[in-house]
Amino acid sequence: MGKKSKEARVQVILECTEHKGSGLPGTSRYITTKNRKNTSERLELMKYNPILRRYTLHKEIK
Repeated sequence: MGKKSKEARVQVILECTEHKGSGLPGTSRYITTKNRKNTSERLELMKYNPILRRYTLHKEIK
């Protein structure tokens, strides 16, 4: 078996924080990558939510 390496760049999922409280169906999620060595804490970015039709705060869930 090969070595299990901890790569610096990992995939993360960003989910809208305002969408759950709106009562509308669906979810707004984005997949992106981050460097684990530079940003050890969870990402928080302003991204476009097509259901709410505005920019909202998206937080890392995975």
